[in-house]
Amino acid sequence: MRTRPRRAVVAAVALFAAVGTLPAAAAQDRHKQEHPSHGGLSATIRYTEYGIPHILARNYADLGFGTGWAQAADQVCTLADGFVTVRGERARYFGAEGTADSALSSATKNLSSDLYFRGVREAGTVQKLMATPAPLGPSRDVKELMRGFTAGYNAWLKKNRITDPSCKGAEWVRPVTLQDVAARNFALAVLGGQGRAVDGITAAQPPASTTAGAAAPDAQDTARAAGELFAADSADMGSNAVAFGGATTANGRGLLLGNPHYPWQGGRRFWQSQQTIPGELNISGGSLLGSATISIGHNARVAWSHTVATGITLNLHQLALTPGDPTTYLVDGKPERMTERKVTVAVKDGAPVTRTQWWTRYGPVVTSLGAALPLPWTATTAYALNDPNAGNLRASDTALGFSKARGTGDVLSALKRTQGLPWVNTIAADSRGHTLFTQSQVLPRITDELAQRCSTPLGKVTYPASGVAVLDGSRGDCALGSDPDAVQPGIFGPSKLPVLKDAPYAENSNDSAWLANAERPITGYERVFGTVGTQRSMRTRGALEDVSAMAERGRLTVRDLQAQQFANRVPAGDLVAADAAKACAALPGGTATGSDGKAVDVGEACGALAAWDRTADTGSRGALLFDRLWRKLPTGQLWKVPFSAADPVGTPNTLNTAAPAFATALADAVTELRAAGVPLDSRLGEHQFVVRNGKRIAVPGGTESLGVWNKVEPVWNPAGGGYTEVSTGSSYIQAVGWDGGRCPVARTLLTYSQSSNPNSPHFSDQTRLFSAEKWVTSRFCEKDILSSPGLRVVRVRS
Repeated sequence: MRTRPRRAVVAAVALFAAVGTLPAAAAQDRHKQEHPSHGGLSATIRYTEYGIPHILARNYADLGFGTGWAQAADQVCTLADGFVTVRGERARYFGAEGTADSALSSATKNLSSDLYFRGVREAGTVQKLMATPAPLGPSRDVKELMRGFTAGYNAWLKKNRITDPSCKGAEWVRPVTLQDVAARNFALAVLGGQGRAVDGITAAQPPASTTAGAAAPDAQDTARAAGELFAADSADMGSNAVAFGGATTANGRGLLLGNPHYPWQGGRRFWQSQQTIPGELNISGGSLLGSATISIGHNARVAWSHTVATGITLNLHQLALTPGDPTTYLVDGKPERMTERKVTVAVKDGAPVTRTQWWTRYGPVVTSLGAALPLPWTATTAYALNDPNAGNLRASDTALGFSKARGTGDVLSALKRTQGLPWVNTIAADSRGHTLFTQSQVLPRITDELAQRCSTPLGKVTYPASGVAVLDGSRGDCALGSDPDAVQPGIFGPSKLPVLKDAPYAENSNDSAWLANAERPITGYERVFGTVGTQRSMRTRGALEDVSAMAERGRLTVRDLQAQQFANRVPAGDLVAADAAKACAALPGGTATGSDGKAVDVGEACGALAAWDRTADTGSRGALLFDRLWRKLPTGQLWKVPFSAADPVGTPNTLNTAAPAFATALADAVTELRAAGVPLDSRLGEHQFVVRNGKRIAVPGGTESLGVWNKVEPVWNPAGGGYTEVSTGSSYIQAVGWDGGRCPVARTLLTYSQSSNPNSPHFSDQTRLFSAEKWVTSRFCEKDILSSPGLRVVRVRS
């Protein structure tokens, strides 16, 4: 048993005793005891406004127990669905052809999802990682957290009745094992590698003929498809984050605004909590569902957020097969047999399905990275996928290191020590005024020199274009090698990773590390990390304009962060709306010809575009018209002034209104809105909303290509009134600073609310706050928690 100083012990006793001195509003719940099972674990959960739990425990196992219990209370159906996925049982319960769980892999059907995850389980992959000593494997503290989470989830299931209609009475909701919890963490780690190739891994079978062969994939088409595949990541999961240094703030202390863009439904939702072990840990923030640690958050001295990075988390090895045997490949002229993994999965209302997966020294044979990127297995050639994150179960240790950090230096030290983040950048600020940006990812050790020396003809095109390396698997000297400071073979060590320390601001909006600060560009990293000197996204350009102006203005406070989050400025609108309105007004007769050849009266649109305030606030008139117009403009004919690396924030610019495509797009946008019964100058919130329990909630923000900081990706449903749901976008938002006191100054918002259960009081309460552009004041210190007017205390035991 770990011993702690007397002061920490006294603090622990005081904190646990505090639940006996609660305000009268909590009297009914203050002595509530729950005994769902056996195992000796316990925690105290204090709920404050909006159902945010503050979990108090004596050790890591107890903390995991309280976290698992509280997550199950809010998200049992979503969690249970994910556990079905990682057990490889979706086809058993939902049918082989059912749509797979997109939160945990790219599989298109339940059958391929099950074949992959059942294969992972039967190979013992996760069990081996759990048994690997730290630092290569998870630490004892993390394993205790996972053990406690498992027990807490199971205890909640045993004690409580499920009211969420999406899984009420479902046979697939059942207790989980530690392996299930660890497997879910593994699935998140490999999302960018094996997880994006599940269909290609499970469908890979040797060619029927050993003589005839399919044509090799076209290099240019493959490069283009690879670029589109990895660029699409920021559409589904992106983010903005900015850290401001002490020289830019009102009090010389740091500030951090985190705005991750994650799915609004399913297993990649965030869930908000505070975790406290007196004398050991005290952290608030958002956790990805199924995780026992805080993913994005703050403690008393440091705050951090993540953005999805541009690093390519996989590479391919092109195999030269032996004549007459497509399951044997050559390395330095010597044959090596592939390993067969026969996997059988149960299927609802059908016979079990057995398939063979083929593995090599590099990883699994794969026949595609998505439908648009085929990698045919022929009599002479096959492709194997290398995913270093298949050996990485360290992300929770990285998060735990952040949770204990006392400044940005400790955040960087935790990254160097654990090397556990698979697909995100880290942006951090602290109470002493320091800032940090780092692209500390687990990436295959693909140096530009290695790619130049070992790329196949296909790889010579794909690597420069997209960062996807295709190496010659027949050569032993093309192995990835190791860096001396890397905890895992075949990955980059910390000394090779892009880092920017103590800049006046450090910002990222899912472009590469190059312009984390436009005045202090980062260069010199390998292509696999991302590009240098290339065109930035509209969101990056808008973000850099905003944060550099904020830093120059100075005297910044948390209020400035809040204002930036909901400014809802549309950078694309600032660039082109005035020109579009003028060009519209100049159209002969006020008409334009649509793509169907019909003339359309667009005169009303000209006035709406001219009067639009260039924001995506719910009350903005003309924003929806511009949004629909912008989506129809062809990017190849958009700009008069092209991109220049000498002015990456300001270029490209100037709308090419002379291109015939402009008038056509305008006519089509007007036609579309009129057909949907949407007035051209209607308020955005009247037609961009979500429906919760039968009530519309207007949603502010805008789509990726518009460049809005407060990004949302709504689903267009003109028959339903416009944008009637949000698939992904702003999620767990935090604005954090310090004022010299013991408590951080923090404002948070969980846009889609804490629970996915429509019967929960916390199903849409924060969504209504998001609509009104309001925030939750973080209750971090004990005095703030205990003074919550809605305080509710639950003591849970096993």
